[in-house]
Amino acid sequence: MITGFVVALPEELSTLTAKKIAKGCCLFIADNKVVAYSGTGPENARLAAELLITQGAEKLISWGCAAALDTMLQPGNLVLATQLIDENQALLATDSQWLKSTQQKLQQHLTIQSGGLAESKTLVASCNEKSHLHEKTGAIAVDMESIAVAKVAMHYQLPFLAIRAIADPASMNLPKAISAALNKQGDIELSKLLFFILRHPTEIPGLIKLGLHFQAAKNTLKQVAKHLEDIVSFT
Repeated sequence: MITGFVVALPEELSTLTAKKIAKGCCLFIADNKVVAYSGTGPENARLAAELLITQGAEKLISWGCAAALDTMLQPGNLVLATQLIDENQALLATDSQWLKSTQQKLQQHLTIQSGGLAESKTLVASCNEKSHLHEKTGAIAVDMESIAVAKVAMHYQLPFLAIRAIADPASMNLPKAISAALNKQGDIELSKLLFFILRHPTEIPGLIKLGLHFQAAKNTLKQVAKHLEDIVSFT
């Protein structure tokens, strides 16, 4: 049985494979595992999930980083979503048996946080936004892609999991340089980022801190990736 993985960022992709994948394309990293590099945002994630199904995927995983909404979560914490909450407050459940199996296999190696994963179609940049979203949804974390993948899985009646590592904590305001460097496709343009930093050098410490948090999240995903075969073997 083939499992498809949707990843939004090249840095997240690198935790699954050293191979390069063009944005909007997919690649088999094993006979039973195919990865799609979607780019950020729900529409890109939806298209990637649909692409994986054309490649024979019978289970879907949303893989990558998330922002914490619960103040107890720290950078690098692993979140396995029990349910997902879209922008209209609709609830989508992950596959309960697959989730239970994954929790049992990973808890021997990693500390797992379980709870709701909220959807945001735009970058949640401030601690105030995170606090409001936590109060509104009860979710412990938020990302931009998992709901879209879950809805594709639900449409095709396929099992779905969201495996996310925390990059920025609930108390953190993202550096303004991040929003300034985003293009219409949701990607960070290096030239815009550097130009903003040159004009606002006080942003540098925040960017360094965010980079360290993101590295902690990547390290967690790499640890999970060591047990991929155990995760995808669930039927």
